[in-house]
Amino acid sequence: MTTATATRPVSERLEPYIAIIGPLVMIFAILLFMGIVEPARYFRASNLNLILLDAALYMPMAMAMTFVITQRGIDLSIGSMAALSAIIMAFLIKQYGFSVYIAVPIAIALGALMGLVNGLIITRLKVPDLIGTLAMDLVYRGFALVLAKGLVLARFPDLLTEIGRGQIPGFVPIPVLIGTATMIAGYVLLTRTYFGRYTIAIGSNPEAAELTGISVNRHKVYAYVLCGACAALGGVMLTGKLNAIQATSAPYFNLHVIAAVVVGGTSLFGGRASMLGSFAGVLLLSMMINALVTLRIEFFWQSVASGVVIVSSVALYAWMQKKDRDGAGGWFAALQTPDGQKMLRLSAVLIGVLIALLAVGAMFAGDPNPSG
Repeated sequence: MTTATATRPVSERLEPYIAIIGPLVMIFAILLFMGIVEPARYFRASNLNLILLDAALYMPMAMAMTFVITQRGIDLSIGSMAALSAIIMAFLIKQYGFSVYIAVPIAIALGALMGLVNGLIITRLKVPDLIGTLAMDLVYRGFALVLAKGLVLARFPDLLTEIGRGQIPGFVPIPVLIGTATMIAGYVLLTRTYFGRYTIAIGSNPEAAELTGISVNRHKVYAYVLCGACAALGGVMLTGKLNAIQATSAPYFNLHVIAAVVVGGTSLFGGRASMLGSFAGVLLLSMMINALVTLRIEFFWQSVASGVVIVSSVALYAWMQKKDRDGAGGWFAALQTPDGQKMLRLSAVLIGVLIALLAVGAMFAGDPNPSG
């Protein structure tokens, strides 16, 4: 460590890591709370395994969505791409006798093709990302409904179920290995390759990136192709996990994935990304939802809690980025301003709402099958 680094204030040294610190603090808060109110049920091995399996399902998609959002884009069709890819894979296996080794790559290639269509609609036809991907979400979901005709395709070969819920004896579940591998690959892409550097440059200032010779439209298409392929991988993992798939599967994939990425510190305004933050965001949301289920809180309240986390995270990171643009001397200094104090009070209120929700659940977390 150099002398200059050693003499820098702690606040300045922590500032580059705020994207990962935020989710980690919230994860610690959930662990602490559940350790007080439901330690036996929440920390048992089977429940921790469920958390990991749930988080692993979203890791590939969160990795790809990090690149899309960093470029000031958004993909709302990720759930329907996952469903359509999985439906076609299921038909290839069940009705046409394709091997899993052939059907899975075809599904992922199909997802990449759908991502390519999204990217071309956005870059060539100049349709805004939000509208373009929302429209294609309807298109892909419609194709899935037409193909499936209300059928639930189930009972797949063991190899496919291993991808979704298998476990290496004495080691972590196979889906966790797949999800973690994709996050590591995403981290390398983001921090060690031109693709990652170009992604951040495009999100920071597309016009300036174009002037430096970066093909902005081409790199945007690359990000959407990656997003489509990872969506298809998510659909494959979901099919293996449930050992079944239908056209209406994965309806909230887009919101869950976007929430995880944003909670992890990737800016919706572009130019700021954290793959480690996205990883922590996926884990945080899975832990939070599992905690709400453990406390037997209704599904609708789980949606409320997820929404509170999303709103508070987006507001916090938007405020932090504005302070960066204004040159306010970093977010630690900005917290001392009147606006900063207001943000702290708002954050305290939102966190209080979550704590109250968990507390209410804990009060009623009794026997789920009372006698009488």
